[in-house]
Amino acid sequence: MVAVVPRPNLSLIEFPADDAERARRFWAELLDVSLEQRGDAEGEGWQTHAGAPAVGVHVRGRGPGDSFSLPYFEVSDVAGALERVEALGGSVVHPGERWAICKDSEGSPFGLGERSLGR
Repeated sequence: MVAVVPRPNLSLIEFPADDAERARRFWAELLDVSLEQRGDAEGEGWQTHAGAPAVGVHVRGRGPGDSFSLPYFEVSDVAGALERVEALGGSVVHPGERWAICKDSEGSPFGLGERSLGR
């Protein structure tokens, strides 16, 4: 018998970057958030300190958490968000009307999904 594990809340999405300032600017402008310098207990890099989940950026390293992330972000206008991705130096890997897969300015993949109308 296998016990059911409660669904965890997503608390942080971390993005490794070759050019941390460029990635910080990309995510801050795409999501309209402020990525601030982390405190001593938070590690190196920058992250949001309001809302959940937190979004973080750090310099790419060699560890297992330093390769890629694939979170999905809800947006109200997928087509408009795809235009912003490209304008900010990212790329669209798989375009779609309700969801899409993209890469940020550093090549890290992420998804965009249409926000449900009932929310």
